[in-house]
Amino acid sequence: MDRSLNFSLITLLLVFLTFPLSASAQAYGQEPLAHTYSIVAYDPETGDMGVAVQSHWFAVGTIVAWGEAGVGVVATQSFVNPAFGPDGLAMLKSGLSAQRVLDSLIASDPGEAVRQLAVLNPSGAAAHTGGSCIRFAGHIVKDHVSVQANMMLSEEVPAAMMMAYELAEGSLAERLMAALEGAQAAGGDIRGKQSAAILVVSAESTGKSWVDRKVDLRIDDSEDPLKELRRLLTVHRAYEHMNAGDLAVEVEDYKTAMEEYRAAMNLYDDNVEMAYWTAVTLANLGRMEEAKPLFKKAFSENDNWRELTRRISENKILAADAVRLKEILEIE
Repeated sequence: MDRSLNFSLITLLLVFLTFPLSASAQAYGQEPLAHTYSIVAYDPETGDMGVAVQSHWFAVGTIVAWGEAGVGVVATQSFVNPAFGPDGLAMLKSGLSAQRVLDSLIASDPGEAVRQLAVLNPSGAAAHTGGSCIRFAGHIVKDHVSVQANMMLSEEVPAAMMMAYELAEGSLAERLMAALEGAQAAGGDIRGKQSAAILVVSAESTGKSWVDRKVDLRIDDSEDPLKELRRLLTVHRAYEHMNAGDLAVEVEDYKTAMEEYRAAMNLYDDNVEMAYWTAVTLANLGRMEEAKPLFKKAFSENDNWRELTRRISENKILAADAVRLKEILEIE
């Protein structure tokens, strides 16, 4: 075995002997390490709460980021105690403050010195950085946000995250993304980059996770996870506009539908799916000259879109008589 690897394994063993894990602090699978930087935040205007994270570790979002609509969010990292996520949310749900939850979790954990934890709900935020977290490690807590980082290249990372978040505009997800990018610009994880995630939950729970989780994006393994996460966040916004357009069509509000479809295509102009369904809506409105270039874009990408056009005319999703259908299918 390589001597440096052997030394690293011995070091980790000594850490775990010094800070034994309780039954509730067992590894997630067999991987309890997630040295990282993260942010938890609450948007008082919308009530949304979010958590975002980046690390040089595989699938960091599956173990660090936790959230529940109408309850709060948790980031558990460093030598991770995964139980802090579900246990912290359960305690928040019972009515405890973020500080009370954090204090209780840390007090019950014999490995607190190597833990880093942030808890947030609409009433406030609280964070803990254990004294044995690998430097540079620290956190900054303000009224509606907490940033925390460990094993950073520079001690400036938490301050850079907070500044980037506070200066950013847009939705909560956009501001969380800016905070991650700010951390990376200040040096980020000393080891580099691998995975990242953003989770945003609603102010109130509907009991429907597909509604309550407003943003749920993860990059599990990438040479540039933040770049990819930024791309997916843009795609996510584009599809939000597409969905809004579809809802407008259902109530025959075609003006709003077209505004939403255009907004979607402006964000993601090379997406054939968006062009195609916009073309279908335009054709249904009798605006064929506007629809034709979009149909052409889809048909030139893949002739299967032409076959799909035949099929959706059968159940009147495309409201076209035989003459209009022939006109569409002959677009080259």
